Amino acid sequence: MANEADNKFTWLIKNFSSSDADHIYSSQFVIGDCKWRLLAYPKGDKKDRACLALYLVVADSKTLPLGWRRHTKFSITLVNQTSENLSLLKKAQHWFDEKSHALGYSAMLPLAKLHDKDGGFVVNGQVKIVAEIDVLEVIGKPVESEDSNQQQPVKKVKREDDTDLLNMTPPTVTESIDVNGFQVFPSQVELVSRVFRKYPEIATDLRAKNEPLRTACMYVLLSLIEILCKSMEEFSEDNMVEAEDALTYLKHSGIKVDRLEQKLDEVKAKKKGEIDSEIRIQELEEELEVFKQKCSDIEAQMEIEKSKVLANRAPALTLDEAA
Repeated sequence: MANEADNKFTWLIKNFSSSDADHIYSSQFVIGDCKWRLLAYPKGDKKDRACLALYLVVADSKTLPLGWRRHTKFSITLVNQTSENLSLLKKAQHWFDEKSHALGYSAMLPLAKLHDKDGGFVVNGQVKIVAEIDVLEVIGKPVESEDSNQQQPVKKVKREDDTDLLNMTPPTVTESIDVNGFQVFPSQVELVSRVFRKYPEIATDLRAKNEPLRTACMYVLLSLIEILCKSMEEFSEDNMVEAEDALTYLKHSGIKVDRLEQKLDEVKAKKKGEIDSEIRIQELEEELEVFKQKCSDIEAQMEIEKSKVLANRAPALTLDEAA
C-alpha cells in the first residue's frame, strides 16, 4: 500500500513479519517530476545483517541520459505506529547520479528492536515508512524515444582519429539563466562568471561556435572545472580519465584550453606526489615499528643490566654475617 501527497510518500508494507524476501521495493512514485522508489532489506543488507536497511532509489536511472543528476534533500521515517514521537527519522542531502542512484541507511534500526512486540514499529505484521523529498535541481530528463524532439543523451562517439571523445549534449533543465549570452543552471552562474573573467580566451572561442556546439562545450567545460576543483583526496583515476576526455573534446571543438590542460598536469603531479608520499609514509611507519621494537628490547636489556649492577654493588659481607 502506498500513498503519495505533495512531496511525501507513505509506504505500508503488509505481511512484513512473515516475509521471506531478501529485499522489497515500493511502487514507483513521482516527486519533483522525478521517479523514485523505496527499497527495504527486512533482514539487513550485506553491510549489516543485524539491522533493517532502507534506501531511496532513482527508479528510472537506466532510462536517463548519461550525465543525469538529481540534487535532493530527503528524509526517511520509520514510523512508530503506537507513538509517533518514537518514530525514527533520518535526513540527507545528496546528488544522485549514474554512480550513485541510491542512498539510504544500512543500519536504520536493529532487527531486535524492530521486531520487539512492544516496540511499535511492527503492528499487525505491518511496517510504515514515510519518505519526504525536496528536489532542488534536475539535470537530464528521460529520453522517451529516438524520434522524440527532446535532446539526445550524452554519449561517446569515435572520431576519425579513433580517439574517444565526449559528445556531450546538455541535459534538459527546468530553469536557466543568461550569463553574457550563455544559458547556464542557476547554481553555475557564479562559476561561469569567474571562469570567463579568468579565461577570457575561452569565452571568445565559445561565442564563435554555433548554438548547439557552444552549449555542449559549455557543459563539458563546467564538468571539467568541477573535476579540477576536487580535493586530491576526492580526485580519482576515473576523474583523471573524465578530465582528459573533456580536454580532448574541447580541443577538437576549437576551444583553447592550454591553461586548463596545464592545471590538469599540475593535478596529475600532485596526485602522484600524494600517492608517493602515502607509500613512503607506510614504509616509514613500518620502519618505525621495527625501531620501536628494538628500543623496547634495548630498554628491557638495560633493566636487566641495571639489576645486575645493583646486585654487584651489594657488599660481599654484611655486619650480621661478620659477627
